[in-house]
Amino acid sequence: MAARHEEIADELRRAIDREEYAVGSLLPPETDLAAHYGVSRGTVRQAVAALTAEGLIGSRQGARRVVLASRRSQSFTELRSFAQWARAMGREATGDVVTQEYRPAAKEDAGRLHLRAGTPVLHVLRLRGLDGEPVLLERTVYADWISPAVEAIEPDCPSVTQRLYDDTGLVFAHGEHLIDAVAAGAQDAELLGVRRTSPLLRVRRVTTTHEGRPVEWSDDRYRPDAVSFSVHNSIGNNALARTTSDRPIDQRTSGD
Repeated sequence: MAARHEEIADELRRAIDREEYAVGSLLPPETDLAAHYGVSRGTVRQAVAALTAEGLIGSRQGARRVVLASRRSQSFTELRSFAQWARAMGREATGDVVTQEYRPAAKEDAGRLHLRAGTPVLHVLRLRGLDGEPVLLERTVYADWISPAVEAIEPDCPSVTQRLYDDTGLVFAHGEHLIDAVAAGAQDAELLGVRRTSPLLRVRRVTTTHEGRPVEWSDDRYRPDAVSFSVHNSIGNNALARTTSDRPIDQRTSGD
């Protein structure tokens, strides 16, 4: 049987996930939490310490705890794949390859992947979903040395990152992200089920190995009604997080 402070920590996690304590809000004082759960303040401190260690809440000497994140969010200070992020939220990630082909590396491909221009590289357009709803288009270019392993993966594999680790031992160790907004073109609109010119959140990223060798670069486009980004700042912390949107996905504009 779990210790009482572990049970309280789990109840607080669920309350944060349900947004009974929203990101940016303060937890009740320890005395109030102790009275609510019928335990001592020491037991509450143990529960709160667990959430602090997980990065869900922050604390400052003499101040109440502030909610920094929920398990529905992913800090970009920790490199996780889309599937890993979804799984951490208890959601099911899907992935379907729309197109996949080799092309000679253009100038941008060569520069980002540290290859010679003209080197054959694998271009993959992949539609990603959460619980069956399309939320993300990934346009990924893989370096020549990893392209054959990617090409061999089944089109509906939910996590290419995990499969590459299982098959080759490859670890995506470092990522650089540039975030902006773009208008949905005809292909984006059709695949994501939004109107053409609708705003999409775009993340352009380059991912490398521990040694700094580029593995891939990608142009990822998210439906803004399904995923949002938030930043939590403090004097000692500046964490960017990816979260699911509070707004339900609008089915009226739908055409994985």
